[in-house]
Amino acid sequence: MLAGVAGQPIAHSLSPLIHTAWITAAGLEADYRAFAPADAADFAALVADGRAGRLRGLNVTAPFKEQALALADEASATAMTCGSANLLLFGDGQVRADSTDGAGLMAALAEQAPQLDVRGQSVVVLGAGGAARAAVAALKAAGANVGVLNRTRARAEALAGELGAAVVEVTALSEAALVVNALSVSPGIDVSRLRDDAVLMDMTYRPLITSFLMQGRSRGLATVDGLAMLIGQARPSFQAIFGIEPPAIDVRAAALTALGETP
Repeated sequence: MLAGVAGQPIAHSLSPLIHTAWITAAGLEADYRAFAPADAADFAALVADGRAGRLRGLNVTAPFKEQALALADEASATAMTCGSANLLLFGDGQVRADSTDGAGLMAALAEQAPQLDVRGQSVVVLGAGGAARAAVAALKAAGANVGVLNRTRARAEALAGELGAAVVEVTALSEAALVVNALSVSPGIDVSRLRDDAVLMDMTYRPLITSFLMQGRSRGLATVDGLAMLIGQARPSFQAIFGIEPPAIDVRAAALTALGETP
């Protein structure tokens, strides 16, 4: 059983380490590897390999998530809402698209900020790209009042309009129970604006404790890191690809070691 993760660049990805640890623990005869398509044409060829039965499943990361959805024969409601897919499943010549990013985000919040209940709460998502879209969709589904804050207002308006969120200004941060950084860089916001009980989450995991999270910790705020989300989205992906639950082993410790962090 061959599966993997596709993106460009991809050498930094911890997904092969995580899935391989589960494969080994489960005793599966399977291989999960990194694929680095050079461009859209290469990615389409990789998906064609899956359609031909040479791949069991494929996780997808930037910049191919939107193309992954477009190449699928069918897609989950979640993937359609997100407008992208981070998971392709192959079988009988068909390609099915799904998105587990939102499930990963909610799993990370449950693990590292269990005191937070987003239902009816004000939440601000920073950014308006694919990561932000997945975050907004998941948090809306969980009952949060989601606001989108982005440097380019037109992009925020487009995302918010499609997903039923609001476009907010910086002043909204003072009311937010949760602030999610869905940007690939530090957002450069003033954490002194935030509530004393606010939770900060960063969707990136290199470095594990970003400057955004570091600032929050210096204020005594609860923080949620991107590694928890990575593992959270990997669990349903593994089950969908290999048909079994991931074994109950500590993959976070192995991932932290790979990042040069102390488990």
